[in-house]
Amino acid sequence: MRPPRVTAVMLAYGAEPWLVDAARAVLASTGVDVELVVVDNGCTGHGIDVVKGLPGVRVIRPEVNTGYSGGCNVGAAEATGEWLAFVNSDAIVAPDALAQVVAVAAEPGIGAAMASIRLAHDPDLINTSGNPLHFTGLSWAGGNGEPASAHAERTAVPSLSGCCFVISRHRWEELDGFPDAYFAYHEDTELSLRLWQRGLRLEYVPDAVVLHHYEFSRNDLKLYLVERNRLLTLLTAYQGRTLALLAPMLLLTELAMLATALVGGWGRQKTRGWAWLWRHRNWIRARRRRLQAERTVGDGALADLMTARVAPSNVPVPPGMGVFNAVAAAWWAAARPLLARR
Repeated sequence: MRPPRVTAVMLAYGAEPWLVDAARAVLASTGVDVELVVVDNGCTGHGIDVVKGLPGVRVIRPEVNTGYSGGCNVGAAEATGEWLAFVNSDAIVAPDALAQVVAVAAEPGIGAAMASIRLAHDPDLINTSGNPLHFTGLSWAGGNGEPASAHAERTAVPSLSGCCFVISRHRWEELDGFPDAYFAYHEDTELSLRLWQRGLRLEYVPDAVVLHHYEFSRNDLKLYLVERNRLLTLLTAYQGRTLALLAPMLLLTELAMLATALVGGWGRQKTRGWAWLWRHRNWIRARRRRLQAERTVGDGALADLMTARVAPSNVPVPPGMGVFNAVAAAWWAAARPLLARR
């Protein structure tokens, strides 16, 4: 039998010190017939010139920086493979990683699958084994800093990590990929919810190892996009009854996030996100109509995927998180049975 044909999509922006290593690792993959599409969103390092000369690589340069969401869409549109693998430009895939993830993604009932993302400076530690999803839309790197041995079992995950995951090209095209409007952050969460809402599972593949040169950073654009896109996902992906049941807790979360933003000096970015949502309310309505029309599974059936406790290990916990978690847990305990009745 011929090996699965995979198109790997990789984005390049800024200095990209690991781009060449990441590209060569993809091209060295075993058990798959692989091509690599690199989307140059404004790479300033010399790596893009090296990558252009590698056999099996095509470099696409959009006229403008399309962000992660748009860049993935641009790269996927050039694919010839039956499978799409999205791999970060600072992630080094093991030779058999893509083949293992493809094999799981090809199983009946699986919507997509992700690799075991390890910290490159210590491969025995997890960067993410799948991202938890708080019912307020908050998400973070699951298992970050924990021993990989504690995440050695294959399991379903609430949300894929965009660092390295595989999906069939047919399903990607059916979903129209990521929404360009997200630009970056939370697009993997939205895609994950849409797959679950179609009755498809998302799987973590522990033996498919990817070493990630992970650096957590904060800047004005990231803070703006993370919060804006969290709300965008809630407003479009959740059912109306769910939003009504969670409304008081969602309002409390907004107040808590606004307070955090003001203390942290990014209050302007938080309010800017609200302004964007208001200006694009017609697009949000249209997006919501589409997502609600295409789903086959209600929110009540997906409640087990979600958590009521915010517990990221890669960011400082703001004051009052214990109180917030206690209130959230109580509200979720009351809301979940009501969601399940529908």
